[in-house]
Amino acid sequence: MDDLADKVVAITDASSGIGAAVARRLARRGAAVVLGARRTDRLDTLAADIRSAGGRASSATVDVTRSEDMHRLVATAVSTYGRLDVLVGNAGIGPISPMAARRTADWNAMIDVNLRGVLHGIDAALPVFEEQGRGHFVTIVSTAGIRVVPTMAVYAATKNAVRTLLEGLRQESIDGTLKTTAISPGYVRTEFGDSITDPVVRAEIDRGMQAFALDPDAVARAVEFAVDQPWDVEIGELSIRPTVQG
Repeated sequence: MDDLADKVVAITDASSGIGAAVARRLARRGAAVVLGARRTDRLDTLAADIRSAGGRASSATVDVTRSEDMHRLVATAVSTYGRLDVLVGNAGIGPISPMAARRTADWNAMIDVNLRGVLHGIDAALPVFEEQGRGHFVTIVSTAGIRVVPTMAVYAATKNAVRTLLEGLRQESIDGTLKTTAISPGYVRTEFGDSITDPVVRAEIDRGMQAFALDPDAVARAVEFAVDQPWDVEIGELSIRPTVQG
């Protein structure tokens, strides 16, 4: 199917998990995808797989905490395909722990990746969207910001900050030139647990992942749904979680 053939979509943290699933799904629908992540070997393999299946894919080395990397990702889209229609902000980390543990380095890392990384993406893509007269920010947030639980206070705070940021940006852009979408997944089978530094919390998250986590493609379908709407329809927020998740 080629009904997204007019879309150029850049995706952060596209080397695995949700980002890779989004890339594969949108490429199958005909979109040109520009993949960004730090692990370039995985990016190159994914891009090659997409191209071998008849899709369009390019890649760029991206660390979202570096503004220049996000500008490189956007520039790669524009130089390769002539435009950028959608920026999927998927990069995020969750070294969660009780506040009393005072893991301030982890707090700062979550702020840098989960919040500042999104700001870097907006800074890079907004001028292109403004010049084109339209653009769409689709950002992966989390149900952790909807139902705040112990050990996730800082993580949830960064995700809720992004939700607020997107709504503010939407309000500033109600002339019809910009759309924002916040997608909040619950448990998804990804490498999220690898970033958790507290062993007790990590074991608990791993148990949930093994018991009922969703396949990343479930979230990719949500991204596809948001991107596939007519331009005059904006999907502001979507929550997607396992049916049995509390």
